Amino acid sequence: MKIRIGINGYGRIGRSVHRASLERENIEIVHINDPLMTPEYIKYLLKYDTIQGKLPYQLETLDNNLILNGQTVRLSFEREPDLIPWRNSSVDIVLECTGQFKSNEKASLHLKSGAKLVIISAITTDTPIYVYGINHTSYNKSVRVMSNASCTTNCLAPVVKVLHENFGIVEGLMTSVWPNMARQNIVDGTTRDFKRSGRCAITNIAPLTTPAADAIGEIIPSLKGKLKSMTFFVPTHAVAVVDLTVKLSKPTNYQNIVKVIKEAADGNLKGILGYTEDEVVSSDFMHESLSSIFDINAGIALNDTFVKLISWYHNEWGYSNRLLDLSNYVYKQFNS
Repeated sequence: MKIRIGINGYGRIGRSVHRASLERENIEIVHINDPLMTPEYIKYLLKYDTIQGKLPYQLETLDNNLILNGQTVRLSFEREPDLIPWRNSSVDIVLECTGQFKSNEKASLHLKSGAKLVIISAITTDTPIYVYGINHTSYNKSVRVMSNASCTTNCLAPVVKVLHENFGIVEGLMTSVWPNMARQNIVDGTTRDFKRSGRCAITNIAPLTTPAADAIGEIIPSLKGKLKSMTFFVPTHAVAVVDLTVKLSKPTNYQNIVKVIKEAADGNLKGILGYTEDEVVSSDFMHESLSSIFDINAGIALNDTFVKLISWYHNEWGYSNRLLDLSNYVYKQFNS
């Protein structure tokens, strides 16, 4: 039986999740809610995508339904989670992708309207956080609202896990380099959050804050308070990179670090963590489904306890696949 998923918020992640679900036999998107959309706009934005390309499926709309290759996806346009008729679509899991309902109180309203479980596609402060491949097996079926952290945390966590388990992390700083986001302006203007993010996105590099490293402490408790992070927004349209600088407690050399990361990528973190020895650039990772791809030739070591590691990730496609992986896992556990 397929897992029936509803998407609240049909932006970049919502649409990416929908596309990724089409490659899965055990998952189907049965309901989409977005108060800013119309049926025709949903159809148009799913069919044509600047980054992912044209969707090779037949798409139609009929009343408040999207017909995708003969499958009906119900559409609604409610602003409040408790008004969305998930129950009418027999939704098992809601993927909360608006970025607006990140508190347990707000996200739990999806349960009131018929969802069995809710996964928030952002870092939260008052719900459990699970990163697939790192701590997802700690899920307890008493938990009905949870976070999948952020795409940056999903990239950072596998590298941090391998380093910490093998050499111990004393402390560290992370910088992520991010492509343009929907909330940025293409000409200088106002934004709801940081002044810098209101500046022209296509001609500026903008430093901003991110809680991506703080969330590591929720996933790997022994690292709580030991990592901090910031980000640069740059004028590219997809793919991001993590720059992690850490002090290790156990002396080693860069070759040993490469060795243990390779072993993890080929072993217990296969499908989550990868590595490359090629001279790559960001566009080489378009449509990359791994959470994190360690760039062997880009890292450096100052000495035997102070190193910088670089890891790539597709901020939309990789993360969307982890949302589906987590959905699959928690659904099985919840119904066991």
